[in-house]
Amino acid sequence: MLGDRRDRIEHEGPVTVWRQLADDLAADVKAGRLARGSRLPRYTEIAESYGVSVDTVQRAMLALRKEGVVVVTVGRGTFVAK
Repeated sequence: MLGDRRDRIEHEGPVTVWRQLADDLAADVKAGRLARGSRLPRYTEIAESYGVSVDTVQRAMLALRKEGVVVVTVGRGTFVAK
């Protein structure tokens, strides 16, 4: 669903990888590329798309959840907030 996004992450940059990931996904939500209410891919798929670990994805999702960008429903998945 997301495609190859490895070029969007600067592993040696001053901004942490999880923050870059969170910012990139939030930008997609803001631009409408990820529609409100849509289900995000599994964390393993996101990790593969960005070339990061699942732990990094979990940290990014925790931040996005705290910021109100995504909603996590246990057993159903992670969704873009409406």
